[in-house]
Amino acid sequence: MTEVPENTAKPTGPEVIKRFLRTLDGSPGVYRMLDVENRVLYVGKARNLKNRVANYTRLQGHSGRIARMISDTASMMVLTTNTELEALLLEQNLIKQLKPRYNVLLRDDKSFPNIEVTTGHAFPQIRKHRGKKGKGLYFGPFASAGAVNRVLNQLQRVFLLRNCSDSDFESRTRPCLNYQIKRCSAPCVGFIDAADYARAVKDAETFLRGETTGIQERLAEEMTTASEAMEFERAAALRDRIKALTNVQSVQGVNPQGVPEADVIGLHMEGGQACIQVFFIRANQNWGNVDVYPRVVEDMSPTEVMEGFLGQFYTGKEPPRMLLLSHGVEEEELIAEALSEKARRKVQILVPQRGEKAELVQGAVRNARESLGRKVSESATQARLLKDMATAFDLPEPPQRIEVYDNSHIQGSHAVGAMIVSGPEGLEKSQYRKFNIRGDELTPGDDFGMMKEVLTRRFKRLLKEDPERRSGLWPDLLLIDGGAGQVSAVREIMRDLAVEDIAMVGVAKGIDRDHGKEEFHRTGQRPFALRRNDPVLYFVQRLRDEAHRFAIGTHRAKRSKALVANPLDEVAGVGPGRKRALLQHFGSAKAVSRAALADLKAVDGISAALAERIHAHFHDKG
Repeated sequence: MTEVPENTAKPTGPEVIKRFLRTLDGSPGVYRMLDVENRVLYVGKARNLKNRVANYTRLQGHSGRIARMISDTASMMVLTTNTELEALLLEQNLIKQLKPRYNVLLRDDKSFPNIEVTTGHAFPQIRKHRGKKGKGLYFGPFASAGAVNRVLNQLQRVFLLRNCSDSDFESRTRPCLNYQIKRCSAPCVGFIDAADYARAVKDAETFLRGETTGIQERLAEEMTTASEAMEFERAAALRDRIKALTNVQSVQGVNPQGVPEADVIGLHMEGGQACIQVFFIRANQNWGNVDVYPRVVEDMSPTEVMEGFLGQFYTGKEPPRMLLLSHGVEEEELIAEALSEKARRKVQILVPQRGEKAELVQGAVRNARESLGRKVSESATQARLLKDMATAFDLPEPPQRIEVYDNSHIQGSHAVGAMIVSGPEGLEKSQYRKFNIRGDELTPGDDFGMMKEVLTRRFKRLLKEDPERRSGLWPDLLLIDGGAGQVSAVREIMRDLAVEDIAMVGVAKGIDRDHGKEEFHRTGQRPFALRRNDPVLYFVQRLRDEAHRFAIGTHRAKRSKALVANPLDEVAGVGPGRKRALLQHFGSAKAVSRAALADLKAVDGISAALAERIHAHFHDKG
């Protein structure tokens, strides 16, 4: 009888790739290199798969990174495409989805806000918009919500456009505060007609396209005409708008004159790390900048990093007409073709060497260099803190992912749970999570019950989606706001979930609930304190305060939404117009809910069938 070896090592390296090469032809497509555990090491695309993969059949002639990747390859997968362009698009989607170790990878794929001017309404609304675009007119992107808010404030001061929702607009019977502070012309109550409002909207759109001179001249002419006609109140209002427009232009700073629309992208690499600065230039104005820190591997070239960045950054974003780069890319024409197809217009890629465009790129590179320097310094400080934290709390090694939990409510109402995350890069805000407390059987104010619900939902999902703990989303340390009771309760919860190997520390306020007197609780250990000036103590305080801030903010947002909610919004068939008619007839939603069926039928625009539906909605709850 022949014995079969229990553990047969899976072959890896060039020989595996050579055997796989025999199955390939010259088609374009995407290839994946996998290790012995079927984890994706690298995703690449090729115009000719056979020729491209043949380069990996030997270890010589490659950088150390590529040689290690070849040595680790235990299998490969291939998807053929019709064209190289399709291969490029598929490659970038797979990189974002699979996060291979040897590819350039953007850590944070956040979207950027735009300004939307709505359509389909006699009095369009101007507002901040993030996400999928609808039928409105969009201007952007802006680097941050703060940049959008500043421009929106300017537009409101100059053009007096509304920012309220359509339902609020339809239900108003008198002007809101924005009218009182000269931020809106109050079209909701007829203080401006549709033609004049449409002219203001058109002026705002012109302003967002960077054409401000003509607006200022026309406003000045209207002011003079009003003054000559002795319409002094209107002339004063126009004067204030001209002044606001002048102030806007004075604070915009120096903006490029020869670059109407572009993303200026500057890359700086140092010490195995990279920072990319992107400046958004729209309508000859700088609409802010954002810094991106892609995950890179040692010995990657600037060309590789820039090419990987372009493919991933614009996967879910519309590219501008021009990209100004600090470093060229090998497949410039192919990338430009892909971006042009996405934007449905020509997108040009340039690496300027002189003139205003080159100065813009140099400024982006300078910002990238300074940002990376600050990031490296902060990372070194963070690494020391995590090391000291491991010593203070007797952890086997510095934690790579710390999760901090907190709850917020008012006597049990609008209860929310919050989780923040910190790691080697500091606070990881893209990993923050909020939990609307669902427990109908919880006693109001039951913090233990809320914590149990939050942790149960959190770790049940982790156990379902990542039982092997390969995603990097499992924490090494839990920080709990509370003392021995909370730690004991959390330990019981984790025991029920069969997750007992994660360290946890309870942070109690200590004597007089004073900062600096915190007590720390570990299971099976006596409470202890850190010295008052210990950096670890300050670090834990910052984490706890950040969790509290996030929980409070989430709770307030939920409470505010509940305050402005109108019960009539839940009634099928009651739109803005009918809701306004009901509110004008009865005075309030509460009065509508108490109204008799005959009274509801007496309201203009409310049919007998709708009146019965409204009455049933409020009276047939049992």
